[in-house]
Amino acid sequence: MASHPYISGAGNITQMIGLLKKNFPATITSDTVKKLQIASNNESYVINALHFLGIIDEQGKRTDKGHDVLSIHNDADFKTEFAELVRTAYKDLFDLRGEDAWTMSRDDLIGYFRTTDKTSAIIGTRQYTVFEALRSLSGYEQPDAGPAKTKGKSAKPKAVKARKNTKKVEAPITITPEELPVKRDMALTVRIEINLPAEGSQETYDNIFKSIKANLFP
Repeated sequence: MASHPYISGAGNITQMIGLLKKNFPATITSDTVKKLQIASNNESYVINALHFLGIIDEQGKRTDKGHDVLSIHNDADFKTEFAELVRTAYKDLFDLRGEDAWTMSRDDLIGYFRTTDKTSAIIGTRQYTVFEALRSLSGYEQPDAGPAKTKGKSAKPKAVKARKNTKKVEAPITITPEELPVKRDMALTVRIEINLPAEGSQETYDNIFKSIKANLFP
């Protein structure tokens, strides 16, 4: 069995410690964790972490040291004293790595827990997340790694040249009437439709045709 605590969601331990800072019952059991609606079906892992830190004893009763530390109101003082709880609980790690344990990388910590407890990659990773949560509470938050840097020259964005409006506008061509080609052999046909009144006299018809001849023909 692993000697260092682990859980699938280390945030449950952080949340539990936050609640105990507000109110620390005389006895903490899995039933207490369940009533607080923390770590559903994983209550025993939270209890194991609290016991590992020395906050509660084997019977689940709060320890004097645990009560004293979690009762500190000033945040800076709390982090200092809580760090001592973590340093004592992880004595094997701090004996080996000293103060560097606070800043060890994820891979180094997982490797340490797996080697020490002979655990799988999954359990080793969960042991790391618990330690990471505890050292954050101690004031040793690790900065985000951020996106990986690309090796070699950084690719600079290529400057995009603004396209000039290259639409070609041609000047209009002016043609004088004299330059237009003239087709001399041109025939013109005009069709005229005349509706003659049925009651008109011969004189009326003659006048119509005379007007046509006078106005349409030269």
